[in-house]
Amino acid sequence: QVQLVESGGGLVQPGGSLRLSCAASGITFSIYAMGWYRQAPGKPRELVAQITAGGSINYADSVKGRFTISRDNAKNTVYLQMNNLKPEDTAVYYCNANWYKLTNWGQGTQVTVSS
Repeated sequence: QVQLVESGGGLVQPGGSLRLSCAASGITFSIYAMGWYRQAPGKPRELVAQITAGGSINYADSVKGRFTISRDNAKNTVYLQMNNLKPEDTAVYYCNANWYKLTNWGQGTQVTVSS
């Protein structure tokens, strides 16, 4: 049974930082591409950042230079360090694990950026 459990969301002021974590179980974590997506109210879900099994990384243009994705295969965990947060970063953030046609989602964690 695949489980992706996100944590680390919350309320933060503009300019602040948060670190999201996603702990995976039930998969061979090291072979999966891991990603963070987000969905704001009334908007489609969008890719924020992805890290492949080989360590290649890509970011959405809107978060480049502010967010950093990383993975720890020994802990079956992927992280998203978010700095200089903006109100437009407010969304539910979802963890994704993908290997070929197999894809799994976490339940999401709310990030709210507001003063």
